[in-house]
Amino acid sequence: MSDPYPAAESTTDSAKASPPRLIDRLLSLVRREPEDREGIMTVLDAARARNLIDSDSYSMLKGALAVSEQTVLDVMVPRARMDLLDVSESIADLLPDIIETAHSRFPVFEESRDNIIGIAMTKDLLRRLVDPSLTLRDLVRPAVFIPETKRLNVLLQEFRSKRNHIAVVIDEHGGITGLVTLEDILEQIVGEIEDEYDVAGEQTVFSDGAQAWRVLATTEIQAFNTALNTKLPDGDYDTVGGWLAHALGRIPHRGDFCLHKDLRIEVMRADSRRALWLRVKRRLLNDSTTPAKVD
Repeated sequence: MSDPYPAAESTTDSAKASPPRLIDRLLSLVRREPEDREGIMTVLDAARARNLIDSDSYSMLKGALAVSEQTVLDVMVPRARMDLLDVSESIADLLPDIIETAHSRFPVFEESRDNIIGIAMTKDLLRRLVDPSLTLRDLVRPAVFIPETKRLNVLLQEFRSKRNHIAVVIDEHGGITGLVTLEDILEQIVGEIEDEYDVAGEQTVFSDGAQAWRVLATTEIQAFNTALNTKLPDGDYDTVGGWLAHALGRIPHRGDFCLHKDLRIEVMRADSRRALWLRVKRRLLNDSTTPAKVD
């Protein structure tokens, strides 16, 4: 007797013959549930090897897992490299430093750098154009203080729920040890976050006043020498950032600088892996013309 449902049989046979869907391939990887973090990483590695996820997604997933194991101490800007504003100074006197560092938020201290009384937002300074009587103290917002042992995933959730972007880090005795921002955490997941200082295109050296330049650390040494009419040496490195790391003997941090002949090369921005932006100034030569390394 013939099958009364030939169409259904045909459909079933066709489904069996069709290749597995993407979701089925993903599920096949995780049917054996990972028992620990290493198991999750094994699943991710297998998914990347089979091209089920691209390299960007793979990096972000790994970063998200890493954030849950990191603490504020791993990513914070150390106390010595924090850019602070003195509440006793006038806004007019502070503007050059605010423009130079180009931050959107600054911790504000009174009398001592250990006595942080709040946070000043750069955009709030625009209010002074309307009311010249405003002082920095009038514009200070409350600061958030957190322990250096706080996990980054917990802090990220707090930043989101409280709509905050910056926190002052303290040790077990209440002393200031550093500063952490929302961007510091997100960069652990998605990589470097570009802003107005990060430009596309071939230009990497920008004039920043008389005998001063803003330079991408990835600028090739030959291009740097041509732009500034100097002779930065080349060696086992191709970029200015590579030369700086070699001169310092370690990964450059924000605030580090080197002297090379008539140039002062300072790190304006850096992440945990490398220098990002440099500020270069031409200076008067003193008795020493050899590179000097200063932390």
